[in-house]
Amino acid sequence: MLDHLPNRMEKPRSNGVTMVMDKGLGVRQAHDLAETAGHLIDFVKLGFGTSYVSKNVKEKVSIYRQHNIRVYVGGTLLEAFVIRDQLDEYQKYIDAIGCDAAEVSDGCIRMEQEQKCNIIKQLGKHFMVVSEVGAKDEDVTLQADEWISAMRSELEAGSSFVIGEARESGTVGIYGKNGSADTGLIDHILQEIPPEKIIWEAPAKQQQIWFIRKLGALVNLGNISPAEIIPLETLRLGLRGDTFFENLPAEFLKYKL
Repeated sequence: MLDHLPNRMEKPRSNGVTMVMDKGLGVRQAHDLAETAGHLIDFVKLGFGTSYVSKNVKEKVSIYRQHNIRVYVGGTLLEAFVIRDQLDEYQKYIDAIGCDAAEVSDGCIRMEQEQKCNIIKQLGKHFMVVSEVGAKDEDVTLQADEWISAMRSELEAGSSFVIGEARESGTVGIYGKNGSADTGLIDHILQEIPPEKIIWEAPAKQQQIWFIRKLGALVNLGNISPAEIIPLETLRLGLRGDTFFENLPAEFLKYKL
């Protein structure tokens, strides 16, 4: 076995968490993903409203759950229920398809923070809750203090993790329009919120590399595509050129090209 690899916890993990975005995989694809990489996946998010329009969702959720993967539907679907004043129907829906977690977000609609926290508390009675901070509209920006205040209040309301919004494009929220990390915002957040409580959405390889270099192999990352889950693990462990020397002692740097 290789020496000098990060100590990766077994599931259920409290850090080094990976959340995968499923945007409509078929049952066989989900089975292959879980069989091949289920040990590396902590959460699967059935992105935005895809679960509502896909067939065999309950069977797919069951496959993930059998591999000790928590499953929730995208926060956008929650917002679709909330705006129609149908939160109880939402809870029945996610329970019926077998989810054991729920995402609470306000990326599409205006929602008072008190209402968002009350939803977290209500869903937290029956599901593990993760909550997302940040808008999906690139023209809507939050100041760093607003991010921190929202994250703090949502953790206090019962969220197990707070998610830094980036969308599947990785060009909003904690990133600029070109996909580069908003370093000032992220540094400000990290001064106030425990890093192990934050899942940073990082769909692009360069974003994953940036966070691993900044926060180490045990950073929590989300919105990872199914095809990138194994490549991401090699980045965490330093088994890919981009992070090869991240986990090695200083004396190994003499071998650096």
